Amino acid sequence: MSRRNGLRERARALSDEEFASISWVRRLAPIEQDRARDAMVVTLAQPGDYICRIGRPVTYWFGLIDGLLKMSNDDSQGPIMTFVGLAPGGWFGEGTALKREIYRYNVQALRKSLVAGLPVETFHWLLDHSIGFNRFVMWQLNERLGQFIAAREIDRITDPDVRVARSVANLFHPGLFPGVGSMLRITQQELAYLVGLSRQRVNQALAVLDEAGLIEVVYGGLKVLDLTQLRSFAGHRPDTVAGLGR
Repeated sequence: MSRRNGLRERARALSDEEFASISWVRRLAPIEQDRARDAMVVTLAQPGDYICRIGRPVTYWFGLIDGLLKMSNDDSQGPIMTFVGLAPGGWFGEGTALKREIYRYNVQALRKSLVAGLPVETFHWLLDHSIGFNRFVMWQLNERLGQFIAAREIDRITDPDVRVARSVANLFHPGLFPGVGSMLRITQQELAYLVGLSRQRVNQALAVLDEAGLIEVVYGGLKVLDLTQLRSFAGHRPDTVAGLGR
């Protein structure tokens, strides 16, 4: 991590409210919950802090309680490519934790973010002892695959309005990011970082989506008014997604 020692020094035990907010905890038996609670820590990452960094060995399985993160490639070989945004309630890095390998991506805080960490040894203990935890991890891996396929599609979409619509819909995924609720705290500049467009162009796209009744731009963030229609927005504009067929 960037400022890795600082993040670890600020680590503390989770509060009752923070622990209860973790969706997969409800799948665990009481003894499994106790094991997870005793091992888990939470820390406050500042903007720019790296939670995971390419080449570092895995030590924790991470979850975002509050804030906003981005997952991206290394910039040493060229421009940074953002793979996906990570919104509140989301857990990430289970594939790396399963294989106990080094990270092949960076995860960086875009704003002050409260990040929970489950030690990789406890992660594997739960895999060995909890059917409920295994089912969650299997579901998470499947959803994550779909998320990355969608991200690849977004990269090939030339229409900025569609790119923004897809990216916003992804951040409101009710399963992967259950902590978002009806409103996501995000600035237009933060969304621009995730989408790979200028802030001005993102602002224009949000205005289009707002006028269409799909989202509402509110102070400090966004509300999604019709997630189903937002997800299918590209389907209503076939002339803008010709790149998908290439």
